[in-house]
Amino acid sequence: MTAVQPVSPQEFEELVADALDLLPAELVHRFANVVVVVEDENDADPRLLGLYEGVPLTEREHYSGALPDRISVYRIPLCLLAEDLDDLVHEIGVTVVHEFGHHMGLDEDRLHRLGWG
Repeated sequence: MTAVQPVSPQEFEELVADALDLLPAELVHRFANVVVVVEDENDADPRLLGLYEGVPLTEREHYSGALPDRISVYRIPLCLLAEDLDDLVHEIGVTVVHEFGHHMGLDEDRLHRLGWG
């Protein structure tokens, strides 16, 4: 297996934006107070592909004045995982859906059962 050489940060951001554009509209309207950022890698665990940080929608009982939740998508590990550019596009899409699943309150087991793990 060969990895995709890390694409430029700008190209990667465009691929993430494309993945966000492909999210179903019926789901997107449910997202609230969340931002997506692209980073090279996670300092604590460089193998992470993405990370959700925040309060899931299912746990927002008394939720006001909070900073936006944050979804990070990590460029270098995704590029190293992907076999080619098509695979990179696919893996970015899976990662975006996976992290938004956490935003919606889905845990790892449920996401894996749904095929987004």
